[in-house]
Amino acid sequence: MFKDLFQKKRKYATIPSDRAGRGSEPGESERPKREIPEGLMNKCGKCGTIQYSKELEKNLKVCQNCGYHMRLNAVERIHMVLDEEGFEEFDSGMVSVDPLQFPGYGTKLEQQRMKSGLREAVITGQGTIEGLPVVVAVMSFDFFTGSMGSVVGEKITRAIEVATEKDLPLIIFSTSGGARMQESILSLMQMAKTSAALSRLNEKGGLYISVITDPTTGGVSASFATLGDINIAEPGAVFGFAGRIVIEQTIRQKLPDDFQTAEFNLAHGQLDLVVHRKELRPMLYKLLEMHSVKGGY
Repeated sequence: MFKDLFQKKRKYATIPSDRAGRGSEPGESERPKREIPEGLMNKCGKCGTIQYSKELEKNLKVCQNCGYHMRLNAVERIHMVLDEEGFEEFDSGMVSVDPLQFPGYGTKLEQQRMKSGLREAVITGQGTIEGLPVVVAVMSFDFFTGSMGSVVGEKITRAIEVATEKDLPLIIFSTSGGARMQESILSLMQMAKTSAALSRLNEKGGLYISVITDPTTGGVSASFATLGDINIAEPGAVFGFAGRIVIEQTIRQKLPDDFQTAEFNLAHGQLDLVVHRKELRPMLYKLLEMHSVKGGY
């Protein structure tokens, strides 16, 4: 059957047995090699330490050796931050199309859906943190590098409007490579649209907490990601509008090694807090509790 062609096959990383290839006995190198399932181990992108994937997941994908915060997709972050039950997703069927007939864009969208298992670069919905209701928008870098197209902007705007209408606090978890060039001006428009929606939320006295994760750049960093009443970032998260190379070539100066990191931005007044991933859920709960009043927000 055709569906059998698309079934996922388990991949393996092959390594030689303990004595294979040492030449201690004739024909020893021809012995069968041990196969280890792919994904069993994971290498830290910063210090290079190899760790068991299950142990890494228990540690919320934070390297136990150097503390490097590896990227989470939207589903993983929702499971990490929100209560286990009661999450209601918004606009799950909304997907990007190819409004400008950009060459190859439709094919790339389908490839991104297959690769990431997501329908778009953001998941929005309503849930609770320790029982306190909240509206969330959670971006995923593994879908088109978290780029903001018209659907991403629309879903985030609708989530903001739900928070405004229901008088609920809003949390947006950002990660993005910027505006999606395949949608041109339709993508850039989302900067103004999301910012305008946040302005209406602010006028009504709503609470917006922005959580910036690695990396957050371009149009997302220049719009909703930095407009929070409280702006938080994970340790080491890089965020800013233009990249280091572009800036260095423009100003013809060498930038500090920690330029655009969460710690750098905190020191220069661009952030309120840098919070370790293990402390993020408790911190968000405290902030929600502080801003709550009896009977609502």
